[in-house]
Amino acid sequence: MARLSVILITKNEAANIRACLDSVAWADEIIVVDSGSTDGTTAIARDFTQHVYEHDWPGFGPQKNRALDYATGEWVLSLDADERVTPELRAEITAVLASPRAEGYRIPRLSSFCGRFMHHSGWRPDYVLRLFRRDKGRFSDALVHEAVQVHGRVEDLKHDLLHFSYRDFDDVLAKLNGYSSAGSEMLQRRGKRGGLASALFHGLWAFIRTYFLRAGFLDGREGFMVAIMNAENSYYRYIKLWLKQRH
Repeated sequence: MARLSVILITKNEAANIRACLDSVAWADEIIVVDSGSTDGTTAIARDFTQHVYEHDWPGFGPQKNRALDYATGEWVLSLDADERVTPELRAEITAVLASPRAEGYRIPRLSSFCGRFMHHSGWRPDYVLRLFRRDKGRFSDALVHEAVQVHGRVEDLKHDLLHFSYRDFDDVLAKLNGYSSAGSEMLQRRGKRGGLASALFHGLWAFIRTYFLRAGFLDGREGFMVAIMNAENSYYRYIKLWLKQRH
């Protein structure tokens, strides 16, 4: 069976990293690239692997490509620290490695928001391309919302990857600030213009799309919270872009 390398990028993930790495301790190789953690993340990671490396932060896509460059397995499984591989998904991945039919595989992801697994709001179905042949895949250079680009056939797996994306509301606010800042920089690189009117429009549209068009109302109070979060993310992204351009 082909060797599997698991790759992760981290920063201050002590609350998540142990459970994540424990769920893939069966892999042939684990690669962790950290960008300045101060909470003991790297010490926990070294309980599972000797392949822990420290780098500056160039953005999500470039950092994941750094981790990919350290991998030596024929196949790569890319994870985030807040994700977990279930026993059922492990068995499915093992079967793929024994007899692959494609160069890449998308995995259905089941994500939680403040303790509730979300089945609507645009969060489900959520297929993410995470398992691929090392010599056939590369991450995009996006600063945020990076994606694996695979040269060849891509198929879907059946079993879920669990994603504990927002533990509490403090986590929501911290990620909201980080994602909106990275998003504004990406907009600026693409030549977009910011402004109060565009920020209000994009924020309102994000709420309508999440809560009504993607049936966020079926996710209860958490669905409403996600719709507000998406609206704020869009609003802040264009406001930050406007302030950058004004100065």
